[in-house]
Formats: sequence, C-alpha cells, structure tokens
Amino acid sequence: MDREDQRRYFIVGSVFMEIVTPLFRQKIENDYMKQGFRSFHTFISSQSVIHILFHLRHRNTYCCKDQVHCYNNQALPLNYSQWDLLYKVSPVPGSHNCHCQFLANHVQLNDIDITLGSLILLNCCHLGPHDENVVRKLRQYKNDYLSHNTKGRISETEYNTLWADLESFILQLDPNKEDDLIRIEQRPLDQQLCDKYLTCLLDLHKKLDEMDNKLDHQTELLQEIHDVLRNQTMRNKSIFLRALSSLVKLFRSKPKQPDRFKLGESIFTLHHQLDLKSVVGDDLNGDISDLEMMDNGRIVLCLPNQRRLLICNTYGSQVDSIKVRDNPYSVTAVNNSTVAVTMYYKYCIEMYDINNKSKLKSLSVPRMGLTGITTLNNKLVVCDNRKLLIIDHQKEEVVQSIKIDCSNDSFFYNNKDLDWYRYTDDSNHTISLPSLPRKLTTLQDGSLYVLRNDKSVQHVSSDGKQYETVTTDGLKTELEIIQYNPKQKKLMAMKCNDTLEIFYEKE
Repeated sequence: MDREDQRRYFIVGSVFMEIVTPLFRQKIENDYMKQGFRSFHTFISSQSVIHILFHLRHRNTYCCKDQVHCYNNQALPLNYSQWDLLYKVSPVPGSHNCHCQFLANHVQLNDIDITLGSLILLNCCHLGPHDENVVRKLRQYKNDYLSHNTKGRISETEYNTLWADLESFILQLDPNKEDDLIRIEQRPLDQQLCDKYLTCLLDLHKKLDEMDNKLDHQTELLQEIHDVLRNQTMRNKSIFLRALSSLVKLFRSKPKQPDRFKLGESIFTLHHQLDLKSVVGDDLNGDISDLEMMDNGRIVLCLPNQRRLLICNTYGSQVDSIKVRDNPYSVTAVNNSTVAVTMYYKYCIEMYDINNKSKLKSLSVPRMGLTGITTLNNKLVVCDNRKLLIIDHQKEEVVQSIKIDCSNDSFFYNNKDLDWYRYTDDSNHTISLPSLPRKLTTLQDGSLYVLRNDKSVQHVSSDGKQYETVTTDGLKTELEIIQYNPKQKKLMAMKCNDTLEIFYEKE
C-alpha cells in the first residue's frame, strides 16, 4: 500500500511538473507578447513589473517614481531566492531605497518554476476571472498535496477526490492536455524521477540557496532538510537522500573556511545619510542608546529619556513609536514583527510587537543588571555577572549559562581585551585591542567590526587572531553605534552628531 501511495504522489507531482508548469510558462509568454514585449527579460525589466514584484518582496517602502501605486503586503509571497533570481542591485545616485535600484537578470522563462510562475501570472499578467481562479486553485493544490506533504504519499481516498478537480482545472486552461493526463495517470512508479520531482516540489533548492554563509547555519539547515526527507523515504533511500546525508557529514567535519572579507579592506560604500533629529525631534540630544535593523529593513531605536521605541525605514519615513513604562537600553530583533528590549534599572527583558505597538511579555532575569542583548538561534542572549545567559523566550527560562569575562554593560568585552564565546565549537577567545571596545557587530563571514572607545573601527578576523583598522570613508572616526544586517547587507553607523549613515555592502 505504501508503494501505491507513493505512486499516486508521483502521478500528481508529474502532472504539476510536466503539464502545469509548462502551461503557466506558456500563459506568461502569451501575455507579455500581447503587451508588446519581445522577451521575458524585457517583460520583467519594465518598470510596472519591477514595481509590482518589488512590493511582493519588500515592506514599508515608498518608491520615488510611482508612490500612488505603492502598497504594503501583510505577507511577502515573493521569497529572497525568487527575487534574487529575477533582479540584481544597481544603485542609483541620491537617496533611494525602492525598485529603481534594481535591474533584471538575464533569466529565461524556463528558469521559472510553478510557484514563481503563478505569482507572476496572478500579479503581472492580464488574466480573466475564470483563468485567474484556475491558477489560484492549481497553486493551492500544489501546496496542499505536494509542497506541504512531508510524507511523500497520497492515499487512494484523497487521490480520488483531488484527481477529478485537477483534471478539470487543467482542461479548462488547455483542452488539448487530456491525452497527457491519461498517459501520466497510467505510468508506473519511477523511483529516481519521483525523488527528483519531490526535491523540486518541496523547494529544497530555495532553502539551500538561502542558507547563511556561516558553516554552522549551513549544517543546521542541511540537517533539518535531511530529517524531513528521511521521514518521506520508503524502503530504499534515493540517490538524493544518500547524497544529502553525506553532505551533512561533510559539513560537520569540514574545517572553517577563511574569512570572505580581507581585514581592513573597503567592504561597504556609503549610500545615504539620515539626520536623526528630523525623525526623533530637535530635543534628541544624543538620546539613542541602541538601534537595530530588522531583516525587512525597518530600524528600531531605543530612546531612554523619552521612554519609547521609535520605528522608521532607512530614509527616516513611515515613523512610528511605542511608549514604554521604563527606559529602554538595548534592543534586538526576534523576528520581523517582534523585538526584545533590556531596560535601565530593571532586571527584566520586555518583548514588543512593533506592528501592533503592544507589549507581549516581560521576562524576569534576576541580577541581570544593565546589559546589551542579542539573538542567537531564536534564543535571547544577555550578560549577567561574568556569564552569558541563553534564554528561551517562549519557555521563559534560562536554558544555558556560559562563563566569560564580561561585565554587564560591556557584554562581550572587558577592558582592552575583546572576549567572546563561539557557540559553534563551545570555545572562548580573547584578543587585545589598542583601546577599550565599545560596540561590535558580526559580518556575513563571521568576522567582526569592533567600535573602539576612540570612535574608530577595528576589523577582527573570525578566529580572533588578527585585526586591522577600517579605513572606509565614514567609518574612521566619531562613531557611537554600528550594526550590520546580513539579510539586507547593510551597515548602520550612528555618529556623535546624531547622523545615521547607511552603508551598502559592495558586490
């Protein structure tokens, strides 16, 4: 019975891979040809299409050329992998953070899978109500029966109910596909082809594409994928599964790769500046104790004297704020809607929903004192009396305590020594710097930017054995806070004159 259930999954998957996907591509081509575009590249290069797709990936952004049609999606249906497949950054002069910064890649229509194809059809093409409904139904069926099917099987009862609908949807789009449907329904199970379709329909290639560059994150994600697929296999593991299992072992044993960035080299280029007084008000007077860039590009600032959190985009627009009872000291993003904040004079961590502007919970941490805060593997990390505390905010408990030479207000460093704990190999490291470390942030390759007390920045290797002074214009002197976001590939540098500079990572 298991083999027959798997064969039914294979039949439905074959229909989507061999009939539905080409049909979607053909409909996209027919539509853009009718609009006068000679190729798929010219179609996705048009300003109207870039603008639509931009807002399916980016939130809280208004475009310089077409603000009337800008909108915010509650969900972002276009993922990072899909956006990067279609477009690349091509910065323009001036203060822009919108679709005018992007150029279309030379991608072919055959590179578009069913998920991305359906998004383009539904948002960028001219479909009649009937065809639009069919496309939506097929997209939903693909998710319900294939992409979210972690067992890789379809029962006879379920198959009999879905097949009639699937056949009807496809023939509504193209009545000539009846013979193809009959041929596929009668085919025997091809294990190798089934495994190939399974990996495509689960979008595993996108998960692999979106892996963080850090080896430890790669290992975790590969292990997660392997565990999911292991539950789907029958008696014989597929070639893909065996290869993936070997790949997990390889990543576990593989030595750490050298830092991608050469120490001290110019990694970032200044994109624009923001006068924080124009956002916060003239009474700012240095009243920013910390700031954080979310993965969606929004910035959250701690204003302790005003007892509030301020939220804005990198251009200082779409400003919002959350009143808090106490004085916020340090902030970290938990996800794109939630932040965790430590307070002056309180032994607790408070969590806020920045969309609803509401307090979610308060986590008591006795003797914590004044401390910075960061996020690690969906856990919160604070410093407490020469220990790092790893806190599960969902269970509301400390799950690990790590001894390290840090004081409450300096977090990872003490005196002129930079002390840190590397969780990937459970080890402590120390490097002596010319002056007292003040703030630090981790770059994409695991190396560090360390802001010293003399307001200059040191670039420290990920193994902590070497460092060089950063000479990038704008990062040499007079800095108060630095923070890097790997998803946005942007570095924020706040200066003593309450100017926030936004740097983009060089390609």
